[in-house]
Amino acid sequence: MKRVFSGIKPTGHLTLGNYLGAMRQWAAVDQHRSDALFCVVDLHALTVDHDPARVRRLSRQAATLLLAAGLDPDLCTLFVQSHVDEHARLSYVLECVATDGEMRRMIQYKEKAARERVRGGSVRLSLLTYPVLMAADILAYGADEVPVGEDQAQHVELTRDLALRFNQRYGQTFVVPRATVPAVAARVMNLQEPGSKMGKSDDFGPGIVYLLDEPDVVRKKVMRAVTDSGREVVYDREGRPGIANLLEILAACTGGNPVELSGVHQSYGALKRETAEAVVEVLRPVRERHKELCADPGYVEGVLREGARKARALARPTVDAAYRAIGLLPASADVEADGGLGGGVADVVKAAR
Repeated sequence: MKRVFSGIKPTGHLTLGNYLGAMRQWAAVDQHRSDALFCVVDLHALTVDHDPARVRRLSRQAATLLLAAGLDPDLCTLFVQSHVDEHARLSYVLECVATDGEMRRMIQYKEKAARERVRGGSVRLSLLTYPVLMAADILAYGADEVPVGEDQAQHVELTRDLALRFNQRYGQTFVVPRATVPAVAARVMNLQEPGSKMGKSDDFGPGIVYLLDEPDVVRKKVMRAVTDSGREVVYDREGRPGIANLLEILAACTGGNPVELSGVHQSYGALKRETAEAVVEVLRPVRERHKELCADPGYVEGVLREGARKARALARPTVDAAYRAIGLLPASADVEADGGLGGGVADVVKAAR
């Protein structure tokens, strides 16, 4: 059975784009056909200015919504990145294999760094190096496939490059993964700015449908979606991006084809109304299950605790092998028994108290 790994970053409330482009595929397909691991990658949320309490709140919300979307802990492993030390351990080793030029060529770094500079803020070093942490997330588990949106495909290519380079220099250690991109609705666009991705990092936006939006809010946002000049409903991603986005959303919600759906609707208004209702219905079970899970927080905590235990057991042998391959001295048995360096530091602190 192939192993699949993917993660979601708690930098904002999860959106319709997250659900149609990734989460639904994970629940309906990936967890059934593979040894699947899904992770709330909270360490990635620290690469820009953030509110610590909000990151914790959004991490819990993301995990709860993943369960609400249909992830089953009996079929897959769901956990929080920072709960498994092997991610950070492997990230530094891979930084010793990556190059400065590779990091600075990453498109997301260029875009995010430019936005930070426009705001007058400083660019954190972690923003430059976080693609290596993403590579560590994947390689630690020997993942064969990484389901991602088109905007993350470059990061998987970097992961492949680092794995191949490490294997060539230090011996066969990592599985070389490949990216898999959903064919439909891989990148849902902003309803008000159809040239931009419907991103969860935006705190507010009339063009963003959040998974926990009330049905009337969803309808209002879809009905106010930006359309294009002309009146004919035609699927043309380049020439009519607004209508194309609505058709792709409708197709993803109903299992249809955006080209075929374009011939069904006589007006923009009719298309918007049907799309709005389709989105409301596809999100209804997610919202209802989320409400149930919020009433039982102990269940979610238990899932994440067990998920971290399973993930740690999977990742540690690979990370230990990478440490040996690159030339690091193995830890003695007593250090291992104490839980590594972290355990030793903890004992010192306790003694000092």
